[in-house]
Amino acid sequence: MGKGKKFFNKKRKGSFKAGVRKKNKFINKEHEVKNKKAMFNRYKDKQKVEEEFIKKKQMEQRFQKQQPACSESEDEADEDSYGQLVSCFKRDDNTNMIAESDGEISDEEPDDCDVNGTVESVNMEPNENNDHSLDEEESFDEQDIEGPEIENEVDSSNDPFTKHLQYDLPDELIVSLSNMPPTVKEISKTWPVLGNLVLSIPQPLRTLSKITKPKFSLIEEKVYASTATVPHIINNIDFKQLHLKSQICGNIVSANKNNLIKRDLELTDIFTPLQKELFTIMNNYQDLYYPERTFSNADEIRFTYCLHIVNHMIKTRTKILHHNAKIAKKSDLSEDYQDQGLVRPKVLIMVPFKDAAYRVVKTLIDIVVPKEAGQVVNKNRFEEDFTGGELILPSKNPKPEDYELLFSGNTDDTFRLGMTLTKKTLKLYTDFYSSDILIASPLGLRMIVGAEGEEDRDYDFLASIELLVLDQADVFLMQNWDHLLHVLDHFHLQPKKTHGTDFSRVRSWAVNGWAKYYRQTMVFSSVSLPEIKSVLNRKCANYAGKVLVANPPETGSIQQVLVQVPQLFHRFNAASPLAAVDARFEYFVKEILPRQRDALMAHTLVYVPSYFDFVRLRNYFKKEDIGFVQICEYSKDAKIARARDMFFHTEAHFLLYSERVHFFRRFRIKGIRHIIFYQPPTYPHFYSEMCNLMQESNQNKYGGSDCNMSVTVLHCKYDVARVAALLGAARAAALGAADKPVHMYVTGDK
Repeated sequence: MGKGKKFFNKKRKGSFKAGVRKKNKFINKEHEVKNKKAMFNRYKDKQKVEEEFIKKKQMEQRFQKQQPACSESEDEADEDSYGQLVSCFKRDDNTNMIAESDGEISDEEPDDCDVNGTVESVNMEPNENNDHSLDEEESFDEQDIEGPEIENEVDSSNDPFTKHLQYDLPDELIVSLSNMPPTVKEISKTWPVLGNLVLSIPQPLRTLSKITKPKFSLIEEKVYASTATVPHIINNIDFKQLHLKSQICGNIVSANKNNLIKRDLELTDIFTPLQKELFTIMNNYQDLYYPERTFSNADEIRFTYCLHIVNHMIKTRTKILHHNAKIAKKSDLSEDYQDQGLVRPKVLIMVPFKDAAYRVVKTLIDIVVPKEAGQVVNKNRFEEDFTGGELILPSKNPKPEDYELLFSGNTDDTFRLGMTLTKKTLKLYTDFYSSDILIASPLGLRMIVGAEGEEDRDYDFLASIELLVLDQADVFLMQNWDHLLHVLDHFHLQPKKTHGTDFSRVRSWAVNGWAKYYRQTMVFSSVSLPEIKSVLNRKCANYAGKVLVANPPETGSIQQVLVQVPQLFHRFNAASPLAAVDARFEYFVKEILPRQRDALMAHTLVYVPSYFDFVRLRNYFKKEDIGFVQICEYSKDAKIARARDMFFHTEAHFLLYSERVHFFRRFRIKGIRHIIFYQPPTYPHFYSEMCNLMQESNQNKYGGSDCNMSVTVLHCKYDVARVAALLGAARAAALGAADKPVHMYVTGDK
């Protein structure tokens, strides 16, 4: 027994030493592999790594001459380690790569394993400000990513979302977009509903010298964004071909049924003809300017851009969740997982009043979480804040129909609202930096953005806006156009703070400061004006181009003038839009005002669209001691009543009347016998409204005779869009090309 026990202990002791030696050898091999990887990271070249490895092997062989020979198993382990290092330079084309798309999930194990074959896990710390950080509800949705729903979707490589946002821009296109004006290709199209379309698609410059590429390179060839294509009308609605997410497909018809009923369409239809053409352009991620918004098609337009926004956000969220699931299994963050911007907010919808914002949110709810299908957080608070506050409209002498439709509902113009979109929940009143969608008025944003020098100002939330909607842009012009321009100037600036951003997930074009080239802007207006069109020309630089709807008006609002008065159009010359301001004032003072100061020309109303021109004329009238009264948007009710009374009873020769007060109050001024339109009105129907106030029932019988009445309009070549809305495109073109500067029209003329 003694000898056996001694032999057993000796054998156990020997096996233990062998195990220790084996473990030490394995650790040495692990360090050797790490050293070789370090060589690779330092040299980034296969040949140099091999040379360094050979030198190291020679030194090891010299050392081994003084040490006992290694076993065959150790040599095999060395060869194995060397093979692992060399395999870093090889790429098997048949290896299944992890897909980037939302619809493909690879079952292959990740490649970034350590030498033991285990996958290094990444601990994702929750952060409410990050796009990829999830609350409890969102984390449960990750289980649905690999379901059959996504497997059945169309290949996302053809998805306009992927094409537009996935890739960087080539240098030739960046240079072209940086030029003012950029190099574009103009294309004209005519569609059944939208009519005449003018497409401007940026083209890359071909003059840049091309660098010759080597025949063989370890660096993969980078894929760049391609030049935009011309949109084509969709006739047959196929959700998969349109790349609409299946999550919302079942809600589209029910959410859009109000528009279908209004248009007397079959409930089996999905889109109205107008919606088909609008969504074709939106889904192509091109900027859009549609100046024919009316109260009858407003719901169709609103539903279309809300559908596009929801589809965009669901695709963004699905891609982030998909990548989160992969990152949890891998330690290497490659460019494949760059799916975010510098901050979280990606959509901004700007509307003029709370009632308009209320309608937008209700449309989003119908698309995302219809009845009993989801949850809306803070819905009661939203209902209280964005309803009520309606204007009390008079029953006697009612306002025009367009006024009642525009100012129905809550007319508060100072608001902002953040929203977060999840799979089954729409959260309202979220913090801006935790929101996906922002809805605000220009004034509401202007108060946050602030001015230079102010301490409490913030505009970082505008750094990564991918979709911008300006609905009812003409109303912005009546409120304060400078607020909108000021906000647009603060888009895509470098954030002052990080706001919890994971920069390993930020897209490279966002880091490079190219976010403005990827933003899609959609502008909807009821009138076509150069001020609104200039927003797309000067403040938007979408590399996918823009589509302008340009239908010249066949008939103007002069057709609605009922009173029989001569209407004189005076043309003056101006070298530029800026010079037109002074030229207009000089022409009015020298040519128009002297004749109107005659006693026979009493009861003259001067209609002034611009408030700056209004102030200039008011100061001139005071300086020249001309008898006048004034009504503007800042006038108090008592002064307005006194001014109207004095003008009607001939106590004041002139009445200065601003367009903005007419827009917001729509007064019926009595006693008008002569009207001077200092500039053609912004809204063409204001022209016929003001002229029709000259009818006999509104006149002071002691103020003059019916034969002493006139209408005068001042215009230049930069007012051609406004004049065309008054006279029609054909008449406006003839007016601008005529030699005589003064033309007269009479009601009933053809």
